[in-house]
Amino acid sequence: MGCIPSKQDQASDEVGLVGEGRETTTAGTPAAGPGPGAAHPYRALAAATHFSQSEVESLLTLYDKLSNELHHDGLIHKDELAWALFKAHRNNLFVDRVFELFDVKRNNVIDFEEFVTSLSVFHPNAPLEEKAMFAFRIYDINGTDYIEPTEVKRFLVAIIADNPDIHLSDEDLDRIVEETFKQVDLTGDGRINPEEWMALVKRSPGIISFMDLPVLATLVGRYPRTPERIRLLT
Repeated sequence: MGCIPSKQDQASDEVGLVGEGRETTTAGTPAAGPGPGAAHPYRALAAATHFSQSEVESLLTLYDKLSNELHHDGLIHKDELAWALFKAHRNNLFVDRVFELFDVKRNNVIDFEEFVTSLSVFHPNAPLEEKAMFAFRIYDINGTDYIEPTEVKRFLVAIIADNPDIHLSDEDLDRIVEETFKQVDLTGDGRINPEEWMALVKRSPGIISFMDLPVLATLVGRYPRTPERIRLLT
């Protein structure tokens, strides 16, 4: 499916990308100390994701950095996510979609539990099917459980806007979208359903290569745990 980008070329190593967790502080990071007999919050997050407990602990260091880049409130805002992904403050459709999917609580910020559980799908250990369906949700802008031609065209327009060296007319874009749907829309209903999408990904897994972030497998070495922060939760 040549119209959909096979990778997010401009993404930096410091990426934040769903889930509910235990109580958090107003700053978004976990509240101090589980009660007696309660499960360790990092262990619970590790059990619910593809991260190890050590990786979850290292993610707190990364989260603290990202959530204090601009607003200094311990929560990741959309412009901080854009900065993490592109090192730039700008509107971007990919950032908008990822942020919307990460913001499970729909409060316009990403807290630590959302951060960890959302990032999990990008871990190299996450299965292809899980990655494929998250990517499907990114492209399903209207939330209809289908990818429609207008949505694909919006992503194409966004890609061109981010790459001034690419020059395509509106007619060129329509032609690309039409050819894409001829190849992928097996039922001929003018849209791509989850089964058609999964079949495409299994034929050409490279189209969702942006869903695999190898850096997440090296978190412990890259973002050492902060003893003071860890001690609050033990």
